[in-house]
Amino acid sequence: MISLRIDICGLDRVERFQRSLEVITGLFFEEQTLSFVPTEEANVRVTIAVHENKQLVVVGTLQDEHGGTYEARYERLWKTEEKQGRMKQVKHAVSYIYLSLMQQYTNSIQKWGILTGVRPVKLLHQKLRSGLTREEAHRQLREDYLVTDEKIQLMQQIVDRQLAVVPDLYDLSNEVSIYIGIPFCPTKCAYCTFPAYAIQGKQGSVDAFLFGLHYEMEQIGRFLKERNISITTIYYGGGTPTSITSEEMDALYAHMYRVFPNVEHVREITVEAGRPDTITREKLAVLKKWKIDRISINPQSYIQETLRAIGRHHTVEETIEKFHLAREAGMNNINMDLIIGLPGEGIEQFDYTLAQTEKLMPESLTVHTLSFKRASEMTKNKEKYKVADHDEINEMMKRAERWTREKGYVPYYLYRQKNILGNLENVGYALPGQESIYNIMIMEEQQSIIGLGCGASSKFVHPETKAITHFANPKEPKAYNENYEHYTNEKLKMMEQLF
Repeated sequence: MISLRIDICGLDRVERFQRSLEVITGLFFEEQTLSFVPTEEANVRVTIAVHENKQLVVVGTLQDEHGGTYEARYERLWKTEEKQGRMKQVKHAVSYIYLSLMQQYTNSIQKWGILTGVRPVKLLHQKLRSGLTREEAHRQLREDYLVTDEKIQLMQQIVDRQLAVVPDLYDLSNEVSIYIGIPFCPTKCAYCTFPAYAIQGKQGSVDAFLFGLHYEMEQIGRFLKERNISITTIYYGGGTPTSITSEEMDALYAHMYRVFPNVEHVREITVEAGRPDTITREKLAVLKKWKIDRISINPQSYIQETLRAIGRHHTVEETIEKFHLAREAGMNNINMDLIIGLPGEGIEQFDYTLAQTEKLMPESLTVHTLSFKRASEMTKNKEKYKVADHDEINEMMKRAERWTREKGYVPYYLYRQKNILGNLENVGYALPGQESIYNIMIMEEQQSIIGLGCGASSKFVHPETKAITHFANPKEPKAYNENYEHYTNEKLKMMEQLF
């Protein structure tokens, strides 16, 4: 346990900095207390002084429990005269100084610097589109955000790959993508916070949900047809979309073709079949019937004890069996998810999972780093779930990077989460030409994505200003079933303002 006292001089309302400094502290210490008022008990004292003159100058010192002193300085021209913009720049500078001091004190480098957002690649896209050269954009990431060259090169590699896969990425604001949320799963995984409900014994709720979903699809499809708006991608997520019956799936995809405009010209349709225990020969035949060949079959791990611990009630053998069954059914674009840092797993177990993945060679592979999400079972009962330490997590990520490179996969999308182990990232890799266009669209936010179904979030991107408005359907099936007409009408009103 470390206790820190932080004094910020030259500013009123220092509490506005508290959350960001707590987040940065958490990158270095699992157990810590921060005080923003004078206290005798703190063993580390940080002083940050802000000077607002013709330019912004922020200086900081850290005095540790052994009498050591560390210093950092930030000096930049003001980017704006507007008050809110200036305060944002001050907040950025205070975070910069604090991270610099903590890195010196702990002799530990945070590779993402002060970037805490979900979408770091989007920032690089913005800088390059503004007219900066690669060198200038990289220098700003390095000097202004303290991002390491390793992560900058990863970001650039992803930008390049995305523009190769979707050359018109920046010109798709006149189209939309569709996300359809099916909120049911066989069981709920311990790390999960998605709107997912055990399907057993819930047929009445499922029937009502599907009725509402069909209504939403019909109304949104009518709007798109009337405005001559094309659909770029359609993604069935959840929950687990293959939890419903093959007959329900067949009716759903038939409805999709009937009510959405020009489905035969949609660039990509994906269905998450993430839980192997939901996959059957009949359901695969339905997918093939409707020309859907991009699916996810997610092992997460090939260690049976791990699957049992995290609440996935399928076997390792079942994952392998269903993968081969999908291949036999003609599925030629299969994604698999792996998670680094699952409870009880270290380097040896992760190496084994990679070796088993090599026997299957899916077209794409998403490597997640475990995140302790606030509402998950795992977070609520952390003492039950022992996870690897920082160094081991980093080593597993390095092995994933090396393995994918050796097997011909390239990174094509990336996102980060709060409370992610090792302050790392989730990376999507694919064999060239097999990348998920939807994953690129959702991460880089160049077009509106309309969410239909239970727990589905819509993200409306203004075609000119790129301002983003979020709108979410209810997560709980009963609330959705009772109010789907209202939520559909609200989305239509928002769409009328954009198209």
